[in-house]
Amino acid sequence: MGPDVPLLNDYKQEFFWKRFPQTVLGGPRLKLGYCAPLYVYMHQLVLFLTPWLLGGIGALLYQLRVLDEAFAGVISGVLMLGIGATLQGLARCMAHRTGVVQRLPAANNILADEEEVEFTHCVAPETVRFVVPGKKFMGNVVLHTFLAGALCGLSTWYLLPDRLSGLYGHTGAGLGAVVPLFALSWVTVCIGEYSLIVNTATETATFQPQDTYEITPLTRPLYILAFIAVDLALRFSGSGVVELQVASQVLHVLFVVLPVLWALGMLSPLDALLLWAMEQTLVHGLGGSAMSTNIRLLVMFLSSVCVAICTFFIPSSLGVVLFTVAMGYLFSQDLTQLLVLVKGASPTLGLGWWGLPLSLMFLIGALTEAGLLHQLYLINSGNLTLSVNSLEHWESSVVPPSPQEVIGWLLIALFLLTRLLRELQGACVLGGVMLNPLYPKRVTTAQAFRQKTHGLHVAGIIRRILMNLASPLVMIAFLSVDESLKKVHTASLAIGFTRAFRMVWQSSEAALLQMVLVVIIRLAGGHRVARWNELGTTVQLILVSLIVNRVSQFVCKLSFALTVLITSWTESKQRRQSAGTLLVLNVALCPVLLGVVALSALLSAPLLPLFTLPVFLVGFPRPLRSWPGTPGTACPCPDSVYYQQLCKRLASAIRPALANGAFGSHYLGRFQGRLLWISVLERGYDYCTINIKGLELQETSCHTVEARRVDEVFEGAFDHVERPGQCFQLFNPHCGNALTPCSVLPIRVYSDAQNVLTGIIDSPDHLHQLNSDFLKTFVWILLRYCVQELTRGAQRTKGQSLQTSGRKSQSSQHAAPSEPGPVVVKVAMDSQLHSESSSSSHFRGQDSSSLSSFADWSDEDDLFGPVPIRRPIRMMVRTDEGQTELALGVSLPGSVEIHSLYESMALSSLPTLRPLGLGLGLGLPSVDKGKDNMPALTLTTIPSISQPLHFTSPYSELFSLPAEWRTAQLSSSKLQVLRPCFPEAWFCFCLSQLVVESFGEGDFEQVTLGLQEDHALRELYTQVVLSCCVALGADAQVFSPNLLFRLYCGDGPWTEGLEWLRANKELHQLTLRAFRYSVKLLVDQASLGPVESLDELFTTLQDYHDNWFIGLVTDRSWQDSVVQEKPFLFSLGHDLTMGTYTSRVLSLQEILVQVGVLNEESVRGQWANLSWELLYATNDDEERYSIQAHPVMLRNLTVQAADPPLGYPIYSSPPIHLRCL
Repeated sequence: MGPDVPLLNDYKQEFFWKRFPQTVLGGPRLKLGYCAPLYVYMHQLVLFLTPWLLGGIGALLYQLRVLDEAFAGVISGVLMLGIGATLQGLARCMAHRTGVVQRLPAANNILADEEEVEFTHCVAPETVRFVVPGKKFMGNVVLHTFLAGALCGLSTWYLLPDRLSGLYGHTGAGLGAVVPLFALSWVTVCIGEYSLIVNTATETATFQPQDTYEITPLTRPLYILAFIAVDLALRFSGSGVVELQVASQVLHVLFVVLPVLWALGMLSPLDALLLWAMEQTLVHGLGGSAMSTNIRLLVMFLSSVCVAICTFFIPSSLGVVLFTVAMGYLFSQDLTQLLVLVKGASPTLGLGWWGLPLSLMFLIGALTEAGLLHQLYLINSGNLTLSVNSLEHWESSVVPPSPQEVIGWLLIALFLLTRLLRELQGACVLGGVMLNPLYPKRVTTAQAFRQKTHGLHVAGIIRRILMNLASPLVMIAFLSVDESLKKVHTASLAIGFTRAFRMVWQSSEAALLQMVLVVIIRLAGGHRVARWNELGTTVQLILVSLIVNRVSQFVCKLSFALTVLITSWTESKQRRQSAGTLLVLNVALCPVLLGVVALSALLSAPLLPLFTLPVFLVGFPRPLRSWPGTPGTACPCPDSVYYQQLCKRLASAIRPALANGAFGSHYLGRFQGRLLWISVLERGYDYCTINIKGLELQETSCHTVEARRVDEVFEGAFDHVERPGQCFQLFNPHCGNALTPCSVLPIRVYSDAQNVLTGIIDSPDHLHQLNSDFLKTFVWILLRYCVQELTRGAQRTKGQSLQTSGRKSQSSQHAAPSEPGPVVVKVAMDSQLHSESSSSSHFRGQDSSSLSSFADWSDEDDLFGPVPIRRPIRMMVRTDEGQTELALGVSLPGSVEIHSLYESMALSSLPTLRPLGLGLGLGLPSVDKGKDNMPALTLTTIPSISQPLHFTSPYSELFSLPAEWRTAQLSSSKLQVLRPCFPEAWFCFCLSQLVVESFGEGDFEQVTLGLQEDHALRELYTQVVLSCCVALGADAQVFSPNLLFRLYCGDGPWTEGLEWLRANKELHQLTLRAFRYSVKLLVDQASLGPVESLDELFTTLQDYHDNWFIGLVTDRSWQDSVVQEKPFLFSLGHDLTMGTYTSRVLSLQEILVQVGVLNEESVRGQWANLSWELLYATNDDEERYSIQAHPVMLRNLTVQAADPPLGYPIYSSPPIHLRCL
């Protein structure tokens, strides 16, 4: 998009010019955008002027001396109360009336404006509802009505002509100012009354997205009442206070300007004003910090006020010192972490319970020091005064320095040393103008970075000791010997000492700077100024704190204003047609610009660049967090999980940077296409609270432009590209940018690598090997599945009761052979034990396979009544000698049993049905009589569910598969063709490797040999593996890339066994996992070389199982693996644009994350404009000018990082508590 995109589109411009006059006038809708009858405008005009009329009646009666001023105000107020009650009653009556019957419009025009109203006559319900919409809550009806009456009465009293003449003089210019003041002031009152009782306008100063409790109507009346309160104070003080007299005169003039201030959005809404006032009082008046949530702010504010009140009533100065030191230390801690510790596992990144005794010891030491120094100072102060007076008559005598002066020099030394050490910790010095020559450059690995920053790390530890341990003790000593403690029983000094001893802990660095400035002022002769010296040290610290804060804000705001102003011309993509005009106007009106910047700094309000153009307004004061809600709200998407994994790692890594004195409230981190927004919400002694936001990974064009500039800023500081000229080697080439590089953090996060698979998955040589690899992988996965089930069974057995452990296993209940022969283990699988979705779908071991255990179950409470017990039935079983015998088995649920003649036999066991092949062991390995060693396999099928498996090894049952997995209805021809493909050698090798894991003791060689020679077990795996291969569609001779990708995604073509495979969900997942493993194996062999031995293949698959997640990015398991920090993740993708197949590999490793600090006022200013533009102008156009890329201000990234619903970060953490000591 070009720089001349409209600031507002045509529809929004029309909407804005309808809304803005309504805002200016307080609610009357005089520009509707459609034709309306004249009486609609007349109704609004009469209601708008009604307060002036009623106030004029009261003023006239007073001027005629019919009533005194008090009764004149009461008359006006009562009249306004009656009119307000009438209006609200009429509105509610019409609301109830239209709620029952609503007239349909004659012409239902669907293209009409949504605000268009069809008026019929002057008192119709729609007319009343349009002029007086009414209130949502009955409580607000009563409150607003009474407040309207009180406001009108007090305004009449406030604006009496005689009162105005008394303020400004009865003659000359004073008398000439009364008439315009009286007229314009009543316009202000009418605006406030109309918004309160008739209709409320949308305010340009909007803090909350929705006004749920109708607080907005109270905003303007309460500002009017605040002005009136000053005049009331002057009246009741007898006009003897000069300051109140001057304040009243100034406020009467500002009273006229209130509509302009409301229209420009300079006055805060009530909720924002309350939070801002509490925050400013807590920080600068009570020594606290900005808090992370509104609840914490309210609780901390009230607690700190209680401490100040208690300090005022403590009679002893020693008690004041000890009490304020202790309470300052406690309130500078995050006491909520104690509750977290009590509850159990603490998310706090700190010392846990070990921090409590250490903190207690340090606090006791600080209290001891403060008490001793204060007592010694009180004892020796008298002697010191006498000795000084005795030496005054000698001109050449040297007055010994006071203890506070000596400690003051020590504070200066500490400040210089700690500030020097802090500057060494960052990548830039002198406010980002110069690069730090000691900071490591061109470092690519975390290990090398740690080695090169070892010296800086030691310097950081020294600074931390000096700042967190030495400085508080020295500052406490400085305050403990202050002379102001002798007269602490004044409100100002009580508040001052409460704040001073709190600041020592809450913000040691800021407190040290303020004390050093006070000491310097004294050394410069400031103590000779009587007014300054009378304030006392603690009040001086409050003033210095305000001055330092406001000056620093002024510098940051001025830097932001110059950036907006200069880049509007120098950046070609930001240069609009009006850029030259705006530049000339700002230069010509430079004093006005400086005044706006100074006023915003004085109010601690954001400097609002309208539409991010060099047109500056003073935003309304609001908390430093800028947003009303609790941090942690985001617009989640699948990529949010990467930031979720990163969050705790980053929080732990950023602790040293914050502890070493990193300045600023907003930080930006960058690595491998990811952008992190870190906000510092709260600071205290040895802790801070932060919020981490993750910005979108799917970069837009604007996002890409700014991300590229972020990379350039970091490269200029951390890579330090050589530039010609020695004098410019250390100059920061991006010093004017909103981002200043400050640190590099080694963090263990996922590195994302994406590769194009052209030449790999489309190579016939590689694809030819895929079929064999799939069969081998599937065999390994099935055997591994059995081992896991065996392990789970052993764990269940260990925790079971004696009754459960005493049950016999089914494997021990096989029928003894009638003739000598090989041992036959018959396992009857009951299909009721298998679940399609459970990973432990059948039982193995001695505790779970007993048929007798079913009799122990009780179904008396079954919802459908008692279930008849299914009795074991007799089955005809063919032995190895060709004979048949009766054996016990379990009938298949749903099968037909004949109880009349053959009551103890299943249908499949009837001799008359033998010609049909039922119950004759069809599919069992038949014995070739010509060979004695090994029976030949004539068919590839295995027994059905109802038939037992004849294992020749007593351990084969442990590796048996669930019965449902061998019920595939596939043609034997397909399986017969694939039979030679089954990897028998690999099957035997895997058995030999897994036996060691399955059995903790025993003869491994004998067990392995028995399993390898068990042909029934081998045929079982052959049947299941080949059936799944056919059902999945992986039996193709040569795969195409498209087929491979579809099978990998689980979206292969339809096959005759696919429905069966999907019905067995667990088997389907194992099959899909095997195919994905084989695809990963294909990619690895193409990249790293072929697997040369079975042992290497086994190790590779074991590595996949332990350290990899191989699947799809869209799977829920992918996100779970990221949160669980699986070392590696692999996925396939298809680039539809390029027509190529890609692989994506996430590897967990230590990566250097580059972090920079953002200009705080730049962020607050852009967020203030975003709030105004979206909440008032409703300019939600995705291509609007104020969201376009700005490589210097980082405008697009700043908008993204705003809290929803205005911003759209894809991840936002809850407030994170960090220990920074």
